Amino acid sequence: MTKKSSVSLRDHIRSIPDFPKKGILFHDITTLINDPGAFRKTIADLTKPYKGVKIDKVVAVESRGFIFGAVLAYNLGAGLVPIRKRGKLPYKTVSVGYSLEYGVSELEMHADAVSAGENVLIVDDLLATGGTVGAVIDLLEKFKVKIKGIAFVVELPDLKGRSKLKKYPVTSLVKIAGD
Repeated sequence: MTKKSSVSLRDHIRSIPDFPKKGILFHDITTLINDPGAFRKTIADLTKPYKGVKIDKVVAVESRGFIFGAVLAYNLGAGLVPIRKRGKLPYKTVSVGYSLEYGVSELEMHADAVSAGENVLIVDDLLATGGTVGAVIDLLEKFKVKIKGIAFVVELPDLKGRSKLKKYPVTSLVKIAGD
């Protein structure tokens, strides 16, 4: 018989006001990944919905998405595709621009990272407005992959990012309202 975990993931996420700029409340998951029990539960809870799904590649968004994406790729027997900020990848890249709550940016992946027809799972640490993951979706759809799901540790439902992702199954482990 498996003992049910009493680890509350929310209790392991600290909120830092005015970071990275004034008016932003940053939800820091480093305290969650620093706790072995909370990190283990996070990975188990992120893996569970996709355990029976054929996933060829886990697409992890820089930088905290790499932490979860690498372990999920391992657990699911999939390859890992890092999505990075402009200028960080050494080979030929494809890119997409997007807006953040506090600015604009550009993301890239290697041009040969995914192939048409592959089943992919997108992973990031946090869903806020959906701008970042929306850009990742735009990039991946150009390659005609099958997006099987999108997984987040934290979701800020007040920012309505999920509404931009209606075409895909979304998993989020902790919802933090009031931001």
